[in-house]
Amino acid sequence: MALNGGKLNGKRVAFLFTDGVEEVELVSPLQAVLDEGATASLVSLKVGEVQAYNHLHPADRVLIDTAVADADSGDFDALVLPGGVANPDRLRQSDDALRFVKGFFEEDKPVAVICHGPWTLIDADVVKGRTLTSWPSLRVDLENAGATWVDEPVCVDHNLISSRMPDDLVTFDRTMVAVVAGTDEV
Repeated sequence: MALNGGKLNGKRVAFLFTDGVEEVELVSPLQAVLDEGATASLVSLKVGEVQAYNHLHPADRVLIDTAVADADSGDFDALVLPGGVANPDRLRQSDDALRFVKGFFEEDKPVAVICHGPWTLIDADVVKGRTLTSWPSLRVDLENAGATWVDEPVCVDHNLISSRMPDDLVTFDRTMVAVVAGTDEV
């Protein structure tokens, strides 16, 4: 349910993920954008259910709205890429997912990514020259792809919002909402 007067009223936010998504990294940002009045679309490799995880343990199944092959970045105001280990590893192997992600960067729209999510950005070839954070084990991958890696709870590089882990979600969610809303209020 959208709140009246929310910072994101009228905004459409895509959440791109697949099996293996870290449940809290999906649920927390999703609730944050819904609470601020945005419309959220759950996009994945196929329509149907996706298995979320709590670390290595199966969590809830999530019903997908749109297959990424049918999704167009032009229909959205922002993109959120939750983490989990298996999720971004699967997404980075999908040409449709990479096309969708690249579209947000080409259109200079906000992209929020957490934990292992930057793996998808590496394969989409959109991190060169950017500064971002992630789960620590992605540091070398990001640096090898031409990014500058920082160990901070949240990093904002223009319209790219990145975060390290679930412990950073409160700050990540607040920062993501501010950037998508186009405000400096974090």
